[in-house]
Amino acid sequence: MVEWHHSEGLVPYPEALAFMESRVEAIAAGTAPEAIWLLEHPPLYTAGTSAKPHDLKDPGRFPVHEARRGGQYTYHGPGQRVAYVMLDLNRRGRDVRRFVADLEGWVIDSLTEFGLRGERREGRVGIWIPRPDKAPNPDGSLREDKIAAIGVRLRRWVSFHGISINVEPDLSHFDGIVPCGISEHGVTSLVDLGLPVTMADLDAALVRTFAARFPDLGDPRSRT
Repeated sequence: MVEWHHSEGLVPYPEALAFMESRVEAIAAGTAPEAIWLLEHPPLYTAGTSAKPHDLKDPGRFPVHEARRGGQYTYHGPGQRVAYVMLDLNRRGRDVRRFVADLEGWVIDSLTEFGLRGERREGRVGIWIPRPDKAPNPDGSLREDKIAAIGVRLRRWVSFHGISINVEPDLSHFDGIVPCGISEHGVTSLVDLGLPVTMADLDAALVRTFAARFPDLGDPRSRT
């Protein structure tokens, strides 16, 4: 079974990164089980391996951390659920594309629990919400807002980093970056969309929907 860890309060990013680094090595060595860690961070920006310096629009606003995961700049902060996913792809055919698709599907399934339809977009990482209620983009295309980000890294075919879903963060904090290098669309959250969802509500949905995408891991069991 996968271990589920849940942290109250705000976890400093270096602490989370150190834990993931250690746990990934232990999973690869066969001395620790796979794990999912649900947490929140204080306000910060992370830079993935494809981050472009000009996409950091306000470098002095919050701390910037080199994440060494795939992707570009992302924001983490209070009101955003981060799920760090430490799973062994050696047991799952070493299929990175399928693994990312399963993470996307897990997010989509969780959002469906609240009557919300999250969607994938070719060439755009993350999960998107069409916004016909908003003014269209300058080119006339439908505006779509990002509600969840996905970024992973593998070491010895064990994953770390993972997903983040906006519950009720301060959306103005995203203004300091071009999120994931995409400037023509916005960012939203469950509460911004008018859904009175709490962090506990989302956590319960994440647990309920996990096994559908990762059936070999069985029913989740909680551990603090």
